Amino acid sequence: MNEKQASLFFEALSSDVRLKIFRLLVQFSPNGLVQGEIAQKLDLPITNLSFHLKALVHSTLVTVQREGRFMRYKANTALMREVVGFLVLVLIPGVGIVRGGSRSWFNLGLFALQPSEIYKIALIIYVSDYISHHYHQMKKLRYCLKPLIVMGIGFFLIMLQPDFGSGFVMCCSILLMIIITPFPFRYIVFLGLSGILMIILMIISAPYRMKRIFAFLDPFQDPLGSGFQMIQSLYAIGPGGILGSGFDQSIQKHFYLPEPQTDFIFAIYLEEFGFIGGILLILLYAYLFITCFNYAKKVDDLFGSFLMIGMTSMIGIQTIINLGVVVGLFPVTGVTLPLMSYGGTSLLVTLIEIGIMYNIIKSI
Repeated sequence: MNEKQASLFFEALSSDVRLKIFRLLVQFSPNGLVQGEIAQKLDLPITNLSFHLKALVHSTLVTVQREGRFMRYKANTALMREVVGFLVLVLIPGVGIVRGGSRSWFNLGLFALQPSEIYKIALIIYVSDYISHHYHQMKKLRYCLKPLIVMGIGFFLIMLQPDFGSGFVMCCSILLMIIITPFPFRYIVFLGLSGILMIILMIISAPYRMKRIFAFLDPFQDPLGSGFQMIQSLYAIGPGGILGSGFDQSIQKHFYLPEPQTDFIFAIYLEEFGFIGGILLILLYAYLFITCFNYAKKVDDLFGSFLMIGMTSMIGIQTIINLGVVVGLFPVTGVTLPLMSYGGTSLLVTLIEIGIMYNIIKSI
């Protein structure tokens, strides 16, 4: 890696580091007030910092070089069977645990593991490998069916938990990867219309999703029920103004806004750092995503290029959805803000994805 490449790599690295610094600052603020016993509240920030550092070590391990080239993790059929098996296992009462109405986690004692997050990264690796071997054949529908079927199986199992947010992010990322191939435009239109119809049917079939749609259209119709979280989020954003109320000066995190440390951490961030702080954070995310997409175009190897496209799009789509939910542009869904929200498996997988992308960048 020459001097110019090293400069570009550390340029991309610095954006991620800045985001992590922002995350730690905000995490130390709302996490101290997560519901639980007083001792747990006091220990949470330190535990979170410790886990953050451990996850960073894990993400660094996947960037180990082998003969000057990044390690190509081939997601074969056996690997996909194992990950799908985890998605099936978590649905069994007594094996998977319920949090927030979804049976999405394994209780491993010291921490909880969310298999849907593992499946998302495994699916990106699988589809990237498949496209790299069938890129020119992707103009034929039969060659596109295999990754779509594998994606559909995973989406179906994730919806049984149910976890619409994770499933939606996963599908959007995989479809974006397929659209970039020579996939015919008429099939893209068909997939888009089919996806919209499926989303409508899923919303209609679940009463709680219908409540979220009505709460999105007018949260004040049910201010103490389905609209409560959105209203409290807006109450947090409003007083922030241009410059914010100051670090650790948030009012809404004091048991007014539910989940201030996870899904709605951006609302607390806006309350404390204001409009200017919010724009700065969005620009950092945009810089990170644009940099990764630009590097993806420079990768000669199709597998590495689509790996970067899939991972960047997954993190980017999740970021857009979370920010949109917090400010009232999208209905409420359980999607965390990458690199900012308090979380275990989600944070670990995001750092692994960034570690893999750094490794690809260094191989250019």
